[in-house]
Amino acid sequence: MARSFRWRSGSPLTTNPRPIAEIAYALGLSDDEWVPYGRLMAKVRLAALQARKDRPNGKLVVVSCITPTPTGEGKTTMTIGLGQGLQRVGRRPVIALRQPSIGPTMGQKGGGTGGGRSLLTPMEEINLHFTGDFHAVTSAHNLLAALIDNHIFHGNDLGIDPRQIFWRRVMDMNDRALRQMVLGLGGKQQGFPREDGFLITAASEVMALLCLAEDFADLKARLGKILVGLTFGGKPVLAGKLKATGAMAALLRDAIHPNLVQTSEGLPALVHGGPFANIAHGANSVIATKLGLKLGDLCVTEAGFGFDLGAEKFFDIKCCYAGLRPDAVVLVATARALKYHGGVPVKDLDHENLEAIHRGMANLEQHVGAIRLFKVPLIVALNRFPSDSERELRLIQERCAGLSVRAEIAEVFTCGGEGGEALARGLLDLLEREQSEFTPVYDWSLPIKEKIGMIAEKMYGAWGVAYTKQADRQVVQAEALGYGELPICMAKTPRSLSDDPAVYGRPRDFTVTVSELRISAGAGFLVPITGEIMTMPGLPALPNAERIDVDEEGRITGLF
Repeated sequence: MARSFRWRSGSPLTTNPRPIAEIAYALGLSDDEWVPYGRLMAKVRLAALQARKDRPNGKLVVVSCITPTPTGEGKTTMTIGLGQGLQRVGRRPVIALRQPSIGPTMGQKGGGTGGGRSLLTPMEEINLHFTGDFHAVTSAHNLLAALIDNHIFHGNDLGIDPRQIFWRRVMDMNDRALRQMVLGLGGKQQGFPREDGFLITAASEVMALLCLAEDFADLKARLGKILVGLTFGGKPVLAGKLKATGAMAALLRDAIHPNLVQTSEGLPALVHGGPFANIAHGANSVIATKLGLKLGDLCVTEAGFGFDLGAEKFFDIKCCYAGLRPDAVVLVATARALKYHGGVPVKDLDHENLEAIHRGMANLEQHVGAIRLFKVPLIVALNRFPSDSERELRLIQERCAGLSVRAEIAEVFTCGGEGGEALARGLLDLLEREQSEFTPVYDWSLPIKEKIGMIAEKMYGAWGVAYTKQADRQVVQAEALGYGELPICMAKTPRSLSDDPAVYGRPRDFTVTVSELRISAGAGFLVPITGEIMTMPGLPALPNAERIDVDEEGRITGLF
């Protein structure tokens, strides 16, 4: 039986978070539906979702943003703050987020658990090892890699062509030295020498399919469909043929269950999965999202990077696989980002510049147009920074009004849920007045190039797509192998609407170039690689890792 604990309403910031048991009981979870991971974290068993399959869903709200600046626009902070604002006005929201990757945490970005008075707790654990899900994904992925090379070493009965192995190894760290390498050196007993390389764990297909899986049966089916390479005769070799499915699923046994934590105001948060949006689908797990819809009257979830990347994939891939219908989009924008897209250097973004905001609004307009293609209601969340002037914020609201879009100023970093109340009320008013008529932007059955072209033209504003000779061959190959009707997961820079990170604002008359096409058959999508996108990032000149330390009491500093 679930114990009786009240859902907090109007909760102030607390430095003494509630035991996770209270959060679980407030959600109505019974003792056998969750497993504690210490005092402040828990796993929610899949049985909790199954037990509520007939319960009506709450509203699904997707938080996205305009094309972000290098320092980000506070999208995670806004998601948390909006949830807290909804809680303060008497609703029962649950937020559903991705887990941060250690690579960016140690690199340039720092922690990914929000900030100020709108953050997840325990933030150190979430930003580092958490409940071990990233390690489980890494182990499962690398087990398959080891089985491939072991199969070749012991006779290669499947006839795997070492020159056509697609499956690379992964690790959850930014390490550019591992992008391209040769393995199996050192003599006959060390294996078969061949070219290989590493991806970051967040780019792993295992991470992507874990987040799209509905249950254990679906997880195992997706694992078995992973395309690891081709035979000498050009036939596909699947993970199931290597008898890898069972062991990989065993390594992921605990990782498939969503993680439960809380925000700085005691709001329940499901943090599960961590695929990047520039090289994967960039959304938290289907299981966590569906669970949030059953446990709260609203599920507020975040799609990675700008709308052109994470949210487009959320709609065209995740929603279509999972049968989800988003009820509203919250588009995060900042005066700083609009000035940036209006041509202002990062070092000058703290100064008022109304002309730059006028120019930069073109970027926001492109995203608004893209959202409307999906027929989902939207509201703009104007994330206020200390340097923003009243005239700048007023101008943005006026320009948004000219687009028939409501824009609410939110101060969730400095004021927590209180600073998100106006946005929360605006969102609730939007949900009351407008009904979603969600429609994907393309039909999966269309030819591969037609689907890619529709995304490039409708989401980015490109006038066409160019293909290298390699990409052309791979498109033909994918269709010949029977993968032509899979959805498209574009790999593109998050820094621009184009495939060139140096082009800001709203570029026009440009072409997106596809350099290669990768098949993620287990996850169930095709990945066109555009520009110079990296699936294994490198560390910057001054990595965040240099600022991180731990004192004699075990307290960690420098993560943010």
